[in-house]
This record gives sequence, structure tokens and C-alpha cells, in this order.
Amino acid sequence: MSAPKKKVVVFDYGFGNVRSAERALAHVGADVEITGDYDKAMNADGVLVPGVGAFAACMQGLRAARGDWLVGRRLSGGRPVMGICVGMQVLFERGIEHGVETEGLDEWPGVVEPLKADVVPHMGWNTVTPAADSQLFAGLDADTRYYFVHSYAVREWSLEVTNPNIRAPKVTWATHGEPFVAAVENGPLWATQFHPEKSGDAGAQLLTNWIGTL
Repeated sequence: MSAPKKKVVVFDYGFGNVRSAERALAHVGADVEITGDYDKAMNADGVLVPGVGAFAACMQGLRAARGDWLVGRRLSGGRPVMGICVGMQVLFERGIEHGVETEGLDEWPGVVEPLKADVVPHMGWNTVTPAADSQLFAGLDADTRYYFVHSYAVREWSLEVTNPNIRAPKVTWATHGEPFVAAVENGPLWATQFHPEKSGDAGAQLLTNWIGTL
């Protein structure tokens, strides 16, 4: 008898490619539902927080849908959450767009800032440098490329863990003009700046790796 499929909610707060995320997760064997219902999201095995557009608008939509409470409560109970693109960016302390600062969810210290590159937005396929012993990138070659679409990123990782009993987050980097944070694995909270749901077989493997931890 096969194990039941993991229940994953793609949290719908008005910002994100919810349909493509749903298809990608279903393709790798998850039982997926798109919903903005707080209770359904709280009770799922995993919650995926997508995000496209402006940091401030995404934060406004997320708070209106109680997504800030959802992320905080799930993480306090060790329940998995994964953020994608701006859904990753809002997990940081704050974002700066067009000179305007907006508070994020502050799960990690750090500032989302404009990328300093000759060509912006960073749009297309790029390699990454995964963290050592990454679970997220398990089974994927070093030259694997992932699909990015963004003009802003976290350019400095500032969270230091000095307690030897606490596992430090695993931080993956990419470069477009300058190095930036491409992914983070931090206990039950994982996130990617790129779009796994648009990254073909590589993205499917990555989502499979996440679902395997639920």
C-alpha cells in the first residue's frame, strides 16, 4: 500500500503564479490545493508562499490574508513553509524599492535591495552555488541552471549562529552582476529566489526534495 500524498497548500493572497506552482507540485506527487483559507493552510503538511511584483504590494496582500500570522505560527510549531521569488524576499527584515522601505516578515535579518548589474531585471537561466550538504539541491549537478526573474535581491547574509546546539541556515548563492542569496534552508523554512515551477526537470527535482521532508 502506497503512502498517502503530502497535502500542500499554495497560499493564494493575490500575488504569485499559483497555477504554475500547483501544476509543478502535482506533477511531483503532492496533493495540492490553492487557497487563501487560513485554517486549511495551517493544517497542511506544507505551505508554499509564491510572490511576484513589488515587495510592498506583496506584504500588503500577505498581511490582509493573515499570511504573516500563518507563516509565524507554522514555523513556531516546526511546520514547513517554502517561499518563492518575492515569497522568499518578504521573509527578510525589510525591502527597499524606489527609495521606499517596507517591513518584511523578519524571519531572517537582511535587506532586499536593487541588484547592481549591467542588465536588470535578471531574467533567464543561471547556475547557483549550493550550500554544503544541501537537502534542497540533493541530486542536482553543480552546472544545473534555474530560472530567475527579479530586479531585487538580498546581497548580504547577516545571520550568524553562535550556539553550537543550533544548526546554522544553509545559504545558496548565485551571481548576476554581484553575488546574491539564491536559496535558504533554515529548519522548516526553505526559500528560493528563482522559480522552481519554471525550472523544468531541475525544479521538479528540487520540489521533490522539499516534499520529501514534509
